[in-house]
Amino acid sequence: MIKIMKSTEFGLETMDTPIPGSWISLIDPTPEEIEQICELGIPQDFLTYPLDIDERPRTEKEDDGSQLILIRIPFYQGDTADVPFITIPLGVILTDRWVVTVCRRQNDIFQELNNGKMRGFSTGKRNRFVLRLLLSSATKYLVHLREINKAVDILEDKLQLSLKNKEVLELLKVQKSLVYFTTALKANELVLERLQRSQMFKQFPDDEDLLDDVIIENQQAIEMTNISSNILSSMMDAFASIISNNLNVVMKFLASMTIIVSLPALVIGFYGMNVQLPFMLDPSAYLYILGASLAVSLLVVFIFLKKDWF
Repeated sequence: MIKIMKSTEFGLETMDTPIPGSWISLIDPTPEEIEQICELGIPQDFLTYPLDIDERPRTEKEDDGSQLILIRIPFYQGDTADVPFITIPLGVILTDRWVVTVCRRQNDIFQELNNGKMRGFSTGKRNRFVLRLLLSSATKYLVHLREINKAVDILEDKLQLSLKNKEVLELLKVQKSLVYFTTALKANELVLERLQRSQMFKQFPDDEDLLDDVIIENQQAIEMTNISSNILSSMMDAFASIISNNLNVVMKFLASMTIIVSLPALVIGFYGMNVQLPFMLDPSAYLYILGASLAVSLLVVFIFLKKDWF
């Protein structure tokens, strides 16, 4: 899908053809759409790199001055997915006439840009456009990390009384998401450091300050991801032991109840033998047997309670 937009005094307006200062957004483009954009002078490799779901963040520059900035952004797949949160490549292509963005899937960052919710956003200011997009990406990581922490807190409450592996498997999904986040954020950090060393954003002090904000947000996301990952790893080990302990408690209770229930059967079975036994001619013998069975059972219950075996 191709969408061409330009910032005006009335906001972000959609256009039919690209003009200088416009933003060309490509979401999962077809080969025909890629060919159409290539006719504008955009290198085909710059358009196909971000479509590879495993592409690494980096920057590239052509002799004609066009530049590719490729980062990885967070993407929420849903609670039913094997991994709820993953990262996907996002490519930003800068030329002397327009800005082109390429991504495999529709995402929250593009929706914020399209809705005009991003402060100081303008398609005509290419460098500022890139910085706002990078800042939005780093902020989204922090938002998703808070959602992950809330999900972990809910699973923690469930795990305290759980005897099954369902909650542990849910934590494993979250841990996979954190691994994706850690890898992507560290790779994005290298791209940001390379942009900081270049002269690209040093022309205007505001751009340089905004780049510093992006780097700080990205570093904060890295630290939060590392902390969450370490806590989650320790928590999974602890709760695996808790689940095993809960199971042992249940097995101990069942074993105790089995012993208590089997004692009356043992006494009654003893008096059921066809041999000479005490009280066999007494009409009240069954009361004595029931009383003895009950006394033995109560004695065992008392012993188990004293030893905290229930």
